[in-house]
Amino acid sequence: MSSTESIEPVSGPQPRRRLSREERQRQLLDVAWRLVREEGTDALTLGRLSERAGVTKPVVYDHFGTRPGLLAALYQEFDARQTKLMDSALLASEPTLVSRARVIASSYVDCVLLQGNEIPGVIAALASSPELEQIKRDYEVIFMNKCRLSLAPFAKAGDIAPAGLRAMLGAAEALSHAVATGEITAAQAQDELFETIVAMVARSARTAPPPVADA
Repeated sequence: MSSTESIEPVSGPQPRRRLSREERQRQLLDVAWRLVREEGTDALTLGRLSERAGVTKPVVYDHFGTRPGLLAALYQEFDARQTKLMDSALLASEPTLVSRARVIASSYVDCVLLQGNEIPGVIAALASSPELEQIKRDYEVIFMNKCRLSLAPFAKAGDIAPAGLRAMLGAAEALSHAVATGEITAAQAQDELFETIVAMVARSARTAPPPVADA
């Protein structure tokens, strides 16, 4: 062989790069969302996830521990995405009731649409245990407080009644579920939720408790 000839690299399958723990977690969550979307929440087990992800069961158990742990991770990821979307929109919005109410309504529905029709099933599954239900309630409180702080300046009473916030959240969940199942359009859900929020702020002037008199 002359000195000018080059040696061709040996062809053949290259070894797969080992995923970091964060990358593996991301892969497993992506597969879990896809599994729920294609087969439903009832099909989401750690064993089924390991099959779909092409990993051994101990890998999945190491990341989530139990099925409730997996469901909690999915819901926490959804909530983090929703929080980021709404925070960015609120930051860019005008300081008016119409603008803030529109942002809250649009962000909530948009986030459900981004996740797809699998999120209603995950939310419903959270009621399967007290631990999961508490996780959902904790995040609901954070969401309602965020809405209260954004809307309170436009209420004559200077605050929003907790009952109103709870009713608003119930409407947001029901409307978003209807969008995910194709019962109504996203625009219809956003418009209805917007009207619900504006009405809630208007009612707060009549339902807020009277101030406590000084002793």
